Amino acid sequence: MKTARPLPNKFQDRPFTVGEAGRAGITSKRLRHRSLTALGRGIRAASPTAELPLNVRVRPFIEVNERCAASHLTAAELLNLPRRRRQKGEPDMFDIIRPEGAAHLNRPHVIVHRMRLFDDEVTVLDGIPVTTPERTWLDLAEMLSVDELVVAGDSSVRVPRPELEGRDQPLCTLADLQRMIDRHKGKRGLRKAKEAIRLVRVGSDSPQETLLRLAIVRARLPEPALNVPIFSDDGTRHHEPDLSYKQYRVGIEYEGEHHGDELQIERDIARSERYSALGWTEVRISKRHMLNDGKAAVAKVRSALVQAGWRPGR
Repeated sequence: MKTARPLPNKFQDRPFTVGEAGRAGITSKRLRHRSLTALGRGIRAASPTAELPLNVRVRPFIEVNERCAASHLTAAELLNLPRRRRQKGEPDMFDIIRPEGAAHLNRPHVIVHRMRLFDDEVTVLDGIPVTTPERTWLDLAEMLSVDELVVAGDSSVRVPRPELEGRDQPLCTLADLQRMIDRHKGKRGLRKAKEAIRLVRVGSDSPQETLLRLAIVRARLPEPALNVPIFSDDGTRHHEPDLSYKQYRVGIEYEGEHHGDELQIERDIARSERYSALGWTEVRISKRHMLNDGKAAVAKVRSALVQAGWRPGR
């Protein structure tokens, strides 16, 4: 077989549909050449795709089918929502939603969800139709645990930090999540979503903070405030503990892996000194404290609260 004519640059490093290739003047004979890999009917690739960004990999699978959008775990990843990670070696599968009544779709690499879908439940992200954050959250109730769903909910409704994330609005609101629950009566996972939304809060900055809060509340300790700044007696605003109890002057900090960095260690020491100067107690929690349902973390928080004057039943 003769050496194939080079593809246009825009098709050399990403998967593409036969339709867009034809519009670019690529012949059907060239599309049948063994140098191209068929990823399913109507989709080709000139090079391996596994290391490409998700939006590049999933795009042709949505474009080749009418009335489809990325959904469930695929939408969660595109929206940067916390989700269950794909296991190493697990095949690359894309969740795609297709409205009820649309023709059946059976393609390799695609998990098709045929269900009720409203027009306002699809948005466009980087040119790709994707279910909105609130609809994605509701769909995740089909496959996540309650705690995982609370983590995703907290991430959806949190107010971002513009200087770090380039946006100042949450992905959606608690009211948006509730609207999805009210709209999709009888949907699979709905009971789990109803349980989770009662536990979703605005203010958590990470999945670890959410899981720590859930462990604290389930141990029947007072529910902490989330990322609320400390003010000294003269009105000066200081840092924001991850979780805190203003009444008892107790702040809780979750130390992630990045806290082993030398500069971060210096910042953490300075933070501890501020706690002391302000008359607050600092409780530092790490990954090891969260083992066994967070029992060690809860014990540290309970001890600090008791020392500060809290008693069960108050």
